[in-house]
Order: sequence, then C-alpha cells, then structure tokens
Amino acid sequence: MKKALITGITGQDGSYLAELLLHKGYEVHGIIRRASTFNTRRIDHIYHDPHNNGEKVNLHLHYGDVATSDTLLDVIYNIRPEEIYHLAAQSHVRVSFDMPEYTGDVTGLGTIRILEAIRKSSSNARFYQASSSEMFGGAKPPQNEETRFEPRSPYAAAKVYAYWVTRNYREGYNMFATNGILFNHESPRRGETFVTRKITRAVAAIKAGKQEHLYLGNLDSRRDWGYAPEYVEAMWMILQQEKPNDYVIGTGEAHTVREFLNEAFSYVDLDWNDYVKIDPRYFRPTEVDYLLADASRSRNLLKWEPRVHFHELVRIMMDADLELTGLTPPGEGKKILNERFGGWHRWESQVVSMER
Repeated sequence: MKKALITGITGQDGSYLAELLLHKGYEVHGIIRRASTFNTRRIDHIYHDPHNNGEKVNLHLHYGDVATSDTLLDVIYNIRPEEIYHLAAQSHVRVSFDMPEYTGDVTGLGTIRILEAIRKSSSNARFYQASSSEMFGGAKPPQNEETRFEPRSPYAAAKVYAYWVTRNYREGYNMFATNGILFNHESPRRGETFVTRKITRAVAAIKAGKQEHLYLGNLDSRRDWGYAPEYVEAMWMILQQEKPNDYVIGTGEAHTVREFLNEAFSYVDLDWNDYVKIDPRYFRPTEVDYLLADASRSRNLLKWEPRVHFHELVRIMMDADLELTGLTPPGEGKKILNERFGGWHRWESQVVSMER
C-alpha cells in the first residue's frame, strides 16, 4: 500500500485528491491546521474515526502548519510517504494584496520548508508543487511551460518563488520534484469567496428569494476554467512519470467573468443584468486580463484531456448550489457528472461534503 501526504487536504483540491488516492488503494495522510472550530467539512464523508473498533482507517490527519518547519519534518520522517502533494497556500489572489507578507511566507516559503524537510529526512518521496497560471500574469496567451512568468500579484510572485525552488531542489539534490502549473479549476467545493462559486451561490440564493444583488469587480477578465476533480487526476499522473518534469494543465478554452454570469443566470431563467452590481473594492491593483493554457505537453506525455468543459462546469456547480439552497436543480450538471465519471467521483460527495 502506497503512502501519500497531502498539505491543504481540507481544501477543494486536497479533498478531491484524497478521494482519488483512497480509491486507488493508498494510505492517505493529511496535514491540517489546528483551529477552535471544525474545518474538515470537505473530507468529512471520507474520514472514519480511528476509535471505531474493527473499522479499517486509510485516512489519517496530522496537525501542522507550512509556516513552521518542525512539524513538517516530524510528519515526513515518521510517515515516510512515497508521494507528497503540496497544495496548502494562501490562495486568494485579491486577498494577497491585503496580506502580502503572510502570502509570501505561506505560499512561497512554505514550499521550501517542505523541500528541506524531505532533504533532511533523507526521504525519497516524489514531490508535487501546486503552481499556478497566475504566475504568467501579463504574458501573452496562450501560455505553456516555456512562457516567461510575469506575476502581477503577491500571490503570483510567491508561486513563482515556489516554482523555482522546486526546480532548484530537483536539479541540485536530484529530487523527484515537479510543478503542476494549473489553470483555474472550479467545482461545488470551491471556496465561497472565489468568483465562480460566489456567482453560483448568489444565483441560487437569488432564485430562492434569499438575496437581491451580487457585487463583483472586473467582468472582462478571461480565464481558462476547468473542473477540479480532473485536475487532481493530472496531479497524480505527474508523479507516476518515469522522470520529473513540469506540466501546464488547462482546457485550452477561455471565457470572461461576464460569460460565466450569463451561463449561470440563464440556467435558471434569470437575466444577470437585473441583479449584478460593480463594486470597485473587488478590483485588483494590477489586473491579469487573459490566461489561456497550451497544455500540449500534458496531452502528449500524460495523455491527459479534460472531459468537462466550460458550459458543463457551470451546470455542475449550479446544480450543487441549487440543491444546497433547497431548490430542485434542472439536473443537467448532475447528469453530466454521472455520465463522465465513475468509481471514485460521485454526485453525492459533491454536495454532502458541503452541508455543514
């Protein structure tokens, strides 16, 4: 049984990755931050209490923080995982302008703390660094592994640092250290302050008569939006390769926030112009206008292809948020998900994990 360690296991990607690895027969370990409230809602449906007699437990949680080195070294040394997926970060781009120092510490230096823990513990673990398309910033689209980075936020700059130290440890210490440069990937488990989920939650609430308006910033930003469960499959594929490398993961299709609004509102027969208001507070000091993936390397080497595209993604997210709001969704998103995925990924785990 392979062992895998996931930082950021309680996040969107971490929860889907944990599901995938458990389905593949892994023993999964996750690092979570200590809090006075429960913060594990995305993984509650796959977590089993180790005190239950006779129940086999393959998911284990450990308190720790990527802002400190000691716990990282202890966990890696004691577990001896074959694979480490580093997903933890302060990952909200707009918030990084308000908390630049914290973002640099957690998102940037957190990566080198884990790499050092791997090196000092003499671990042979394969390492995955969650890099971001935000690193490309102002670079002309489409962007691939050879595109020059032009970060336009503290978050993006921190991710560029993490990208280069990962490559440095790969070349300097002969580590199996990789970067997955993931373009925007969304799902019903996306954090409520990210624009896609903010939109789908608001549409459901407006349809239910619980909300009057939705306040947003720049509607003209173009993004390459994919479906998160497919992207964690790519993470796993990256660590199964014979040699370490860096990979861009994306759909090769870009849409504006305005288009996302239109798709979401029209799904429930509403006109977004009647409900959306612009709030300057949501504009970034420096905007990223256009991100579009050239994922040729992933298609050729990983044989990875997206199965869910933009219009289908919106429907999946809308069905989940309508269901959470207590409404009966049209069901197109649920049908798409159940047709495209089998085994480890089910509609029930999309919604149940968010009920608390």
